[in-house]
Amino acid sequence: MDGLQFFQQSAGQWRSLRTTHHLPFRRAETGGSDIKVEALTAEDDRIAEICQMHEVDPSTAVGGAHVSWDGAMEWDQEGEDHSGTSVFSLVPDAENPQQGKLLRERGYAEVVPVMGEYHIDHEEALVLVTEYDTMSINERFWFPHPDVRLRTSTVKRFGGLSTATFCAEIRVDESEKATPKPSETSVQSLWGW
Repeated sequence: MDGLQFFQQSAGQWRSLRTTHHLPFRRAETGGSDIKVEALTAEDDRIAEICQMHEVDPSTAVGGAHVSWDGAMEWDQEGEDHSGTSVFSLVPDAENPQQGKLLRERGYAEVVPVMGEYHIDHEEALVLVTEYDTMSINERFWFPHPDVRLRTSTVKRFGGLSTATFCAEIRVDESEKATPKPSETSVQSLWGW
C-alpha cells in the first residue's frame, strides 16, 4: 500500500469516537465527530492549488483528499467549534511511493497551511509527522478492518508531551440519515450502544 491507496481506502463517511488525554493535567475528555473523506485525483484543481500554495510542482502530486468534519468535545465552552474542511495533497518521494510530503491548506493543530512528512510502515499504517511553529504532532492511522479506521496522535509543545489522543472511526452508510452533532447526544449513541 502507498499513501494514495491509503487515502482512497479512507474515502467515505465516518463516525469518530475520540479520547484525548491532557497529560499535564492527568485528565481525559471524550468526544466525537462525523467525518467525510473524498478522494481526489492528481488532475483535481484543488490539488494544484495546494501545491502552488506550498511552492511545490503540481506535477509531482499523485492526488489526495478533501476532508470535512463536524464534532464536539466534552469540555467545549460556549461557541467552541470543531468543524471545518481541508484539502490534502500527496507528493511521494520519486524513489519510494510509500513516503513523501503531505500538503494541507490548514493544519490539525493550527489553522495555517502546513506540510508534513508521511510514510507507510511495515503494518500498512500511515504515519504522519507535522512540525508547527509551536508544536510537533505525530499521528498514526490504520485499518484493522476495511470499515474501521484507528488513529493515535501525540502533541509535543514547549519541549514536552501535551496531549495523547486515540480515535476509533467506523464507516457509515452514506444513505443513513444525518446523526445529531456529538454535543447533542451521548458518546454511546454515536456508536449505537
